[in-house]
Amino acid sequence: MVLLKIKFTQQRRVHLAQGLWLLSWTAVIWGAIIFCLGVYLKMELLRRDEVMDNTEIHVVPNILMIVGLASIGTNWVASCVCQDSLDATRFPRWKVLLLGWFAVAAVLCCLLISVVALSFILQGRLEESLKVGLRNGIRFYKDTDVPGRCYQKETIDRLQIEFRCCGNNNFKDWFEVQWVSSRYLNFTSKDVKDRIRSNVDGRYLLDGVPFSCCNPSSPRPCLRYTLMDNNAHFNYEHQSEELNLYSRGCRQALTDYYMELMNSTGPGVLSVILIQMSVLLGMRYCRLRWKESWLWRTQRARFWLVDPIATEGSSEDADLEKAEKEASPTPAS
Repeated sequence: MVLLKIKFTQQRRVHLAQGLWLLSWTAVIWGAIIFCLGVYLKMELLRRDEVMDNTEIHVVPNILMIVGLASIGTNWVASCVCQDSLDATRFPRWKVLLLGWFAVAAVLCCLLISVVALSFILQGRLEESLKVGLRNGIRFYKDTDVPGRCYQKETIDRLQIEFRCCGNNNFKDWFEVQWVSSRYLNFTSKDVKDRIRSNVDGRYLLDGVPFSCCNPSSPRPCLRYTLMDNNAHFNYEHQSEELNLYSRGCRQALTDYYMELMNSTGPGVLSVILIQMSVLLGMRYCRLRWKESWLWRTQRARFWLVDPIATEGSSEDADLEKAEKEASPTPAS
């Protein structure tokens, strides 16, 4: 069955090769952009690795980097093929390599589509990973003298300041953990003793938050302790003091940030998909056209998306061959 039957003159073949060459280099540039986006996303994920429970989300930047490099390589080869396509002495060396090129280009298109799908599918996994990671980060906030956790406090403080967030879900998450190290507690103080005794696990809990939760936009000095007691502060109502502390949790802030990064790669990935499919289709046309052009040597040739060998013996081929013979000069007697 013949699909997308097209007729090409020699001039059209030249224009097709020139257009594919330009399209191939456009795809090379987009491949480099996709690779850079993958590297940037990978670096951002590694920066927050301490507040993530697993690294499943890393599959997205990994695929982006692989696809970017593969796109650069395959489309550079396509540009070389287009450049040699009109030279009968140089093009034959690409005939075998083109079969592998088509396979790689098809896999590349599938990987690009999978990146778009994974960006949405892994959103739930990313949020769950941040939930567990931030919960552990808050719990180990006080362990500044424990090997492997020395910088946990700095990481959480910088995170809350940079993303203007507080706690995992909200600032009340700090009420459930002892975030002040025991080395800085005065155990001779009656208040400290009472708080530890009042807790079943013997932890020093208080309705307070670290300094990094303070919102600099607040019109009053930051209140960090006894936040739930309206009588502890003058002219204070904890249910209405939204500007005193960051109200958004860090899990939501980080999820929004990473999803925005991954979604921003969407237009670029879709552009590469369209360009890559155009190059793939155009190279398929050109391969068959080039194969026939050197065989028939006519000014106007027919061209199919499917291999003409599959239509061997058709009446149209017989007519074309007959016309070729009639056009050839008859030897003098």
